[in-house]
Amino acid sequence: MFSKACEYGIKAAIFIATKSYEGKRVSPKEISIEINSPQAFTAKILQALVRHNVVNSVKGAYGGFEIDKKDIKVIKLSQIVNAIDGDNIYNGCGLGLDICDEKHPCPVHDKFKIVRDELKHMLENTTLEELALNIKSGVSFLKV
Repeated sequence: MFSKACEYGIKAAIFIATKSYEGKRVSPKEISIEINSPQAFTAKILQALVRHNVVNSVKGAYGGFEIDKKDIKVIKLSQIVNAIDGDNIYNGCGLGLDICDEKHPCPVHDKFKIVRDELKHMLENTTLEELALNIKSGVSFLKV
């Protein structure tokens, strides 16, 4: 459902948030190891997250990536998805057709619309804080 870049972007944001709660910044290398992503690919994803004000980049010897603790509480999963994949997930055809709408629906249009609406609701109502705290408490995991 999400692009590989988006999956990595979500994982990276969660990892950065967990470390930010500890008052730590993390390097691109640390992030790529944690989320099991190629380092150059991770760097491009992080640039997109910085451009969309999801994460902060701090230069210098003690630099790295972080998220302000107050921002972790308000960043929605939808912001991360939008930063990487845009809004295609809300508009695309379930079968990948170029033209698929109410006037010219594909065979799964009506059913897929329900799934898309549920997904949009989940993305817009899930905070980065919720996901990061689940990792910190051991309720969920980023890698096995």
